[in-house]
Amino acid sequence: MQRLFHFSEDSTIELFVPHVARTSDEKEPFVWAVDEMHAPSYWFPRDCPRVCCWTAGSRSGRGDSLLALGGAHRLHALELGWEERFRQCQLYVYEFDSAPFTPQVSDAGYWVARNNIAPLSVKPVGNLLTRHAEAGIELRIVKNLWPLIDAVVASGLEFSIIRKASAQPRQL
Repeated sequence: MQRLFHFSEDSTIELFVPHVARTSDEKEPFVWAVDEMHAPSYWFPRDCPRVCCWTAGSRSGRGDSLLALGGAHRLHALELGWEERFRQCQLYVYEFDSAPFTPQVSDAGYWVARNNIAPLSVKPVGNLLTRHAEAGIELRIVKNLWPLIDAVVASGLEFSIIRKASAQPRQL
């Protein structure tokens, strides 16, 4: 059975109502969830731009060098300007019954429901830095995400780039 989650800085949501997400190209209203494998990509403040990448099973290649230091199987990066918000973030994880959900973008771990969803539970995620360390995820804080975005896209690694529009401009 698939475990599905939603992350929020609001711990008081009792009912998730389908809506058109402001960052989505979708026109149909959905309740969005993310699967367990992709959930760590959401251990950030909501609007924080980030790059997340991980090894793709037996695939290997140029991207391995991005993860080689420290033996990490996964790398997350955020910009320096978000460090304090990251450290102060009080994040909560909602878990959903997966039955009403269908996969929307399988490679990204996105699932959607077309009806109202009551969460099964809500719990604090805890200290985000500690959560990353305990999960064996290397966390990088960089001045600008674009050099890493370019390296990750070219690497052959599995990746997720979230809130790219909120990142610092590309440096020339």
